[in-house]
Amino acid sequence: MTCFSTPLAGYLLLAALLFAIGLAGALTRRNAILVLIGIELMLNAANLNFIAFWRFGPHPEALTGLMFAVFSIAVAAAEAAVGLGLVIQIHRHLKTADLDQINRMKG
Repeated sequence: MTCFSTPLAGYLLLAALLFAIGLAGALTRRNAILVLIGIELMLNAANLNFIAFWRFGPHPEALTGLMFAVFSIAVAAAEAAVGLGLVIQIHRHLKTADLDQINRMKG
C-alpha cells in the first residue's frame, strides 16, 4: 500500500512542494534573478496542477486544463522576458542586482 490514495495526490504533493520552494526562494533571496526563478517555480507548480486536474478530472477529452497550462506558459515566458529586461537595465545603471540596494523608485 502506498502513502497516496490516488495518483492525483502524488501530483498535488509535488506541485505543493514546488510552490513552497518557489515561494521560499522568492521571499528570502535578495538577488533579482533568483527571485524571478522562484516566481517561475511557482508558475510551474500551477501548471502541474492544471495538467493533473485535467488528466484525472471527469472529462480529460475536453483539453481545458491543457489550454490553461499553455496560456500560463505563455504568460510566464512574457513575464520572464520583461523581468530579465528590467534586471539587465537596472544592473547597467546601478551596477547591482541586489534588491535591497535598489532604491531609485522610492518617493
